[in-house]
Amino acid sequence: MLLKKLTEAAGPSGYEDEIRQVIYEQVHNYADRVYTDSLGSLIVEKNGTLPGPRVMLCAHMDEVSLMIVQIEDSGLLKFRPIGGVDPRVLVSKPVHLGKNKIPGVIGSKAVHLQSVAERGKPVAIDNMYIDIGASSKEDAEKYVKLGDFAVFATEYQEIGQRCAKAKSFDDRVGCGVLIEILRKSFQIPLVFAFTVQEEIGLRGAGAIAYRINPDIALVIEGTVCFDVIDAPEHGMGTKLGRGPALTVIDAHMIGNRNVLDELRRAADSDRIPYQIRKASGGGNDAGRIHTARGGIATGAVSVPTRYIHAPSQIISLDDYENTIRLVESFLRNVERGGIRFS
Repeated sequence: MLLKKLTEAAGPSGYEDEIRQVIYEQVHNYADRVYTDSLGSLIVEKNGTLPGPRVMLCAHMDEVSLMIVQIEDSGLLKFRPIGGVDPRVLVSKPVHLGKNKIPGVIGSKAVHLQSVAERGKPVAIDNMYIDIGASSKEDAEKYVKLGDFAVFATEYQEIGQRCAKAKSFDDRVGCGVLIEILRKSFQIPLVFAFTVQEEIGLRGAGAIAYRINPDIALVIEGTVCFDVIDAPEHGMGTKLGRGPALTVIDAHMIGNRNVLDELRRAADSDRIPYQIRKASGGGNDAGRIHTARGGIATGAVSVPTRYIHAPSQIISLDDYENTIRLVESFLRNVERGGIRFS
């Protein structure tokens, strides 16, 4: 299954080789041109039969992860986060290290050994380590080296009522949407950008937007879910199973009004459920894309994701499928000349 292949592949920021190859194998037979840029983003072009407008669809390949920064004499491995990782969700989680996927477990001092003061606060990353079962520094160095990455070892699984859990729906769910759209036929020229290093500063998207300079861009992303216990009533307001979320504003972009309106019209005309992402915090590749060159008309469509940036994330498969439907409906209207920008 596509989502299983995408989410179980490793792809930390700056180490996207494995996930890039997985995506390449899924798309190269449907493309007129496939290539990578110097940062490692994968770019897939379909020429179409009409002159335009040229639309770029974007999703990032990288995932939050960890980097090994010290090997102790005991063989335990100290690490630092790559991207926004909440330390409170790390202890006891299984991980895979490096390209050889060496198994390990994130550990810390057992509760029996902690002081009363230590028990009253979350364990800091400086007090954690990864245990690969090595007996010494020399033993550990046979399997890992400084700078190696670690990703969560969560397997994809469908659960409950049309839900799925995996380690990296942010943003392999967006990559899945792009792949499903890429397999369809359109008359307008389309560019599919699978970007790198989004989790550490939207870096890959800026280079691609400058290079491609599309007329319209649409970013497909995972976003925070607010339908959990003790979440504030205000804010993003996104909920699992209520459809894709459309961005009005976030920390890096005010969504292009014409693109947003067209997304709403497409959803309404095809009876696709959707919700509005209301918060002004957070952000995604759209923040870099919309200011490239002379400015690019950009919108963002997000799949609500519970426990985002955590070892196990949950999405609604209905939301995923409705996002595919919405993006296709939007592109069909662009194809008919329903939305154009000079």
